[in-house]
Amino acid sequence: MRTKLLSLLIALLLSMASSGFAQDLRFTIWSGNQSHLDMLTGFADSFKDAYPNSSVRLDTIPFGDYVQKVTIQLAGGNPPDIGWLAEASAPTFIEAGVLTDLAPYLTTDDTYNFADFSDPALGLWRDGEALYGIPFSTSPFFVYFNAEMFDAAGLDNPAELAARGEWTWDAFRTAAKAIADSTPAGTYGYEQSDGEGYGARLWVSIVPMLRAYGADAWNAEGECQLATPEAVRAMTQYHDMIFDDESIVPPGERANFFSGQSGMTITQLSRAANLADADFEWSVAPLPSGPAGDVALIGQAALVVFNNSPNRDEAIEFLKHMTMQDNVATMAQFFPPARVSVLDSDGFLSSNAILTAEQMAVVADGIATGSVVPSHPNFPQIDATARPIFDAMWRADANVEQVLNDVCSAIQPLLN
Repeated sequence: MRTKLLSLLIALLLSMASSGFAQDLRFTIWSGNQSHLDMLTGFADSFKDAYPNSSVRLDTIPFGDYVQKVTIQLAGGNPPDIGWLAEASAPTFIEAGVLTDLAPYLTTDDTYNFADFSDPALGLWRDGEALYGIPFSTSPFFVYFNAEMFDAAGLDNPAELAARGEWTWDAFRTAAKAIADSTPAGTYGYEQSDGEGYGARLWVSIVPMLRAYGADAWNAEGECQLATPEAVRAMTQYHDMIFDDESIVPPGERANFFSGQSGMTITQLSRAANLADADFEWSVAPLPSGPAGDVALIGQAALVVFNNSPNRDEAIEFLKHMTMQDNVATMAQFFPPARVSVLDSDGFLSSNAILTAEQMAVVADGIATGSVVPSHPNFPQIDATARPIFDAMWRADANVEQVLNDVCSAIQPLLN
């Protein structure tokens, strides 16, 4: 009997060794979109084909809570195995030493074709020879617009204006006000990114206008740029659109573009999935230009493996699986890729079932010319410090210049 049990145990161990890992991976993401979840579940299923004893569990955390909750999990000894990480948080997590250096695993695997990744796209995730993330999305921000609202207001739409070189922030303001004035109460000209322009999406909501006016949140030398004359001019226009024009969704209200409640929004390719069943005509355009010229803004997100994952080896294999060329090509319908072979292919322009090839060309142009949103090792502290001060700007009687000076005074020590 003992011999038989021993034989069964040996057979079981050999079976586990031959079929790969036998672990349950926890994969943290911030999307709850069903199309995204279906795609990621498909990757988990195909990974299981190679490693039958493995399983992958998707753990969705809302974007606004993501960094805080993952940080709590790391501090509490319950780390995810693998997860998404946005560009603004990359320096913080790298400096904290909680991410696995992927370079030894990816650069030596001949089947992975690491050289196919765009080197500039990897820059934010490198520290010397170490590599702490593989971008799965290098996605520009661009304008989605409700074509029916533009027609009803008698306006040329953003794509038409862009084709003539007339798509500016002044034109954006004019259009937003005209739409707000010509639609029922509760409908606005512009809704900020994901409706979170006063909260989790504050920076990506204000930086496009700041850069178009020749300013920024801060520069590479760690100097706050929010109190410059250019920034004051940009943010004064932003404030006036909210309170004078009443064309931007104000604090405390929601007007979802994807439900037909606003004329424009600025966000990324992945949100196109929300338009699959839209009952209105829509299209896309690049970000408006300003006194400093054309600006393209890129938001980047990467796959990372957490150092203290109890299943780190399997997590690395799953990361490799997700970022092989075929799977990157699949993700490209929602997340513009960092693999050059996929980005440069004709298939990329036709990869999205919702956007036309002509519309996808706007995305490709943004990737080619864009720069990444601001990031910093102290970004969580900078964000937590700045947001309550910015709250003073979201009042009709705000002194915009004073608020921006106050923000700079508060965050400059953290930038240093």
